[in-house]
Amino acid sequence: MEKKTREVLREIKTVSAKKWVAASLAGVLWIMPVIGSEGMIQFGQGSSPVASAAASAFTVTKLGEEVITSGAMMMKYKYTTSRSGKQATGLADVIRVDLNNPYVSLDVMTGKGGDLTTRQSTGGMAKETGAVAAVNGDYFNTGGEGVPIGGQVSAGVVVSTPSQLDGMYAFAVTKDRQPVIDEFSFEGTITAADGAQFALSGINKGAYIPEGGTSTYSHANAMYIYTDAWTALERPKNSSTTPTEVLVENGIITQISPNAALPMAVPEGAYILRTHGLAAQFVMAHLAVGQTLTSTTSLRSKTTQQALDPASLQMMIGGHTILVNNGKAATFSRSTSSIGGYRARTALGYSQDGRYVYVITAEKNNNSAGMSLTELQSFMTNIGVWKGLNLDGGGSTTMVDRPLAETTATLTFNTEYGTEQRSIVNGLGVYTSAPQGEVKGITISGNSVLLIGQKATYSLKGYDTYYNPIDVAAGNPAWVSSGGSATVSAGEVTGVKPGTVTLTATSGTASASTKVTVLGGDDLSSMAVGTATAPLIAGASVSVPVTAVTKNGAKITVPDSALKWEFVGFQGNVQAGKLTVDAVNTGVTTGYAIARYNGFSTVVVLSAVAATPWEDFENVSYPVAFTTNVASVQGTAAITAGSAERAGSKVLSLSYDMTAGSGKMYAYAQFNGTTGKSIPAAATSMSLDVMGDMSLNWLRAELVDSSGATVYVDLAKIIDWNGWKSLNLDLSGSGIKFPATLKRLYVVNVEEGQDERAKTGTVAFDNISFTMPSLSSEAGLPKGTASMVIGSKSILVNGTKQAIDVAPIVKNGSTYVPIRYVLDAFGGNAIWNQATKKIMVLRGAKALDLTVNKKEYLLNGKLQSAEVAPLILQGRTLVPLRLVSEQLGLIVKWEQKTKTVTIES
Repeated sequence: MEKKTREVLREIKTVSAKKWVAASLAGVLWIMPVIGSEGMIQFGQGSSPVASAAASAFTVTKLGEEVITSGAMMMKYKYTTSRSGKQATGLADVIRVDLNNPYVSLDVMTGKGGDLTTRQSTGGMAKETGAVAAVNGDYFNTGGEGVPIGGQVSAGVVVSTPSQLDGMYAFAVTKDRQPVIDEFSFEGTITAADGAQFALSGINKGAYIPEGGTSTYSHANAMYIYTDAWTALERPKNSSTTPTEVLVENGIITQISPNAALPMAVPEGAYILRTHGLAAQFVMAHLAVGQTLTSTTSLRSKTTQQALDPASLQMMIGGHTILVNNGKAATFSRSTSSIGGYRARTALGYSQDGRYVYVITAEKNNNSAGMSLTELQSFMTNIGVWKGLNLDGGGSTTMVDRPLAETTATLTFNTEYGTEQRSIVNGLGVYTSAPQGEVKGITISGNSVLLIGQKATYSLKGYDTYYNPIDVAAGNPAWVSSGGSATVSAGEVTGVKPGTVTLTATSGTASASTKVTVLGGDDLSSMAVGTATAPLIAGASVSVPVTAVTKNGAKITVPDSALKWEFVGFQGNVQAGKLTVDAVNTGVTTGYAIARYNGFSTVVVLSAVAATPWEDFENVSYPVAFTTNVASVQGTAAITAGSAERAGSKVLSLSYDMTAGSGKMYAYAQFNGTTGKSIPAAATSMSLDVMGDMSLNWLRAELVDSSGATVYVDLAKIIDWNGWKSLNLDLSGSGIKFPATLKRLYVVNVEEGQDERAKTGTVAFDNISFTMPSLSSEAGLPKGTASMVIGSKSILVNGTKQAIDVAPIVKNGSTYVPIRYVLDAFGGNAIWNQATKKIMVLRGAKALDLTVNKKEYLLNGKLQSAEVAPLILQGRTLVPLRLVSEQLGLIVKWEQKTKTVTIES
């Protein structure tokens, strides 16, 4: 075997360990690779275990269905199962395609522009190709060029042939619209002008170790065809073989390159014959420039041994193990140990009569528990799958579909990574060729819920008799809103007061209606600002996104137009979701920014703090290491002596060399192994000094918060400076749950426009600080004791007697006091609203909002309920002492004999 250099072996071993074993379902080949005696990756055969019995008590409930286009239906399911004695539930989404409908079809989408060796998200491929729905496709080696492991036929053209791996099934649809699921092998032959022939090993394949083959490596002594679908210049990379290549254009040999790759991409309409060893000897003995060269290719079923002409196929996509056969759970055709667990899943199947194809996904997100493979088998048989196979899953599982009357496909559900879609090599798309029909119906698109003062635009969209979108806006539709809770003008709706309206739009003879509910304060259970604390410093600015939760559990973002802000202890303003401190009142150490919505309130607590030094790298006692996502990226991360203006100081230096890598590349400076360094308190901003390298790369920080969520902070979208520069980052709207850890600082070289950015460079970091306002409700507040006697207009504060204008009373077993005197003794503010009969009590980090004669109250924006309510006596508002004092962190004691109430802090 040629070119078995240490560098090649090291790269292969790294890919094996990091990509194929650890990543599992993350868009990589599932097969467990091992390092053979010659350092080559070998694929384990797998034990083909029998699928276990269906999960006990596995039940499936159909939640609903909606037409995507004529012949394609989106169906939603809920499943329930028992796992280790506990119930688990989840969601599955199925696109049922009717092959009897001539207007709907399936085809394979490939990377970007239909090219192999490129990657794109499922949604991106669907948008590019015009698919009305799509899912992710075949497994692939993330360390390779970006080609599927299995075979692929798109639009009737062979894009890639199956690898020589056992148990890898494929799904196909013939040109006479019959579905096929089988395990295929490839057969092909090249015939020279002198009649000599040589066997082809495949078309457009990456390098791998075959199973059951005679070669020690896929491209050793082998001959492969590479078409213009293969855009990478290496055919393939990391093959450990030196090729002899032959360019064939219009069936004529135009170039032969002995013992060297042709320095070109494959020209359009041509192909390059890539040969090695015995195959290269055949080339030199039998081929010459100017001669004709012909080829024949076919697929052969490993099940029936029958040959299949690829030209008879409309499409084919490779998969993995068979899951269902003859309507029952099948024995796994490959080992599934590396793709086990409860994950998001993607699968394909068809009905017994061959009419319906089922495109299946199981969700794994906040709403769904994922599926095991055996649960997936149970689900598939439950919904009518006669034969089915597994596709790539886990983080790759993605489905997009086009909602009725919409023009583009959107994400059907959140992936394992939220709304992020992983870039993959291929996917399966659903397409329509229906002509434009007559208007069948119209729908109104827009929010179903509004807040008072909120404006939202609603659009009218139509669909035709084939359920494809049709323009109805040209008819100048008329809009009407029933009731007075919202107004509408040309599709713009404004919330006016709490209530529900019916919004109706009419275009020609068609009309549609939808309900819009305008929420009031009484509909909410809580309201919170994304930034609970902020610095009380003139000029400070923080993001203050406000989110409300309704009593039925729905979360909504409260727009600026729906809020009224009030400031205590400082002058400020809120514009475009940012709170800015203009000036701080004299002697004030704690301020409050109160956000009010229709009687509901929440608070940002501001305290006088400065930036807290976090790391200056002078005395680092934890390890700092260089890591990367691509094995061929090199670099160092270390604490070094600063130079020039940083002379005499230590800095964190990160050097990187990405010239041997490809795709999106990262160079990390990792803190304290995988643990990171702690950020102990809530931080609203981060500052640091950064030495730039004018690389135009992207600079980021990665944090892990107390919930285990990863949070990415952009330090600089473009490193467009040389030398040192101070950066200030607003963390207040990032949603970080503190305490958190800073895991790493890193440089990103993204794939798009990569030729414009440097792949080598050095950046450095110094003087990292965080602004951490205190959340302590006791900080700086007066300590002491106060006592009052029922019926007496006096209060004793730390031994000093003071007059009060209204005496505390006992009513229905509860003591009521004028709260102002308690706050005078123990610190805090009380704000009275005569119109709403509300009193807001502020002390430390506590905000208590009470309403006269109402037992419900708000504590820091959360709705609570008490046994008693505030009342008005002799023109004064009295509040339940125990409720208020204990919520504010005070201790209340009652002396029955003397009718004395004592309050302590």
